[in-house]
Amino acid sequence: PGVRKAVKWNSPFYGAPGAEGWFLSFHCFERYLKVTFFRGQSLTPVPPEASKVADVRYVHLREGEAFDEALLGDWIAQASQLPGERM
Repeated sequence: PGVRKAVKWNSPFYGAPGAEGWFLSFHCFERYLKVTFFRGQSLTPVPPEASKVADVRYVHLREGEAFDEALLGDWIAQASQLPGERM
């Protein structure tokens, strides 16, 4: 509740209320949806996809493939409590 929203680089970004920076972003590709956790290395368990940026982690959601909704929700809740990434 109260999450700040913005669009940067044609992708929705989300920030925690009262905090600077962003904790989550989504980007649509032809074959999957990329969920970006800007402080993903601090999440438990760590999301599966690595980035060139040390602290950033991703989850790729592909059409027709099952994913753990509870785990994704938990990651989002955890990420919203961490300091945001300033851009």
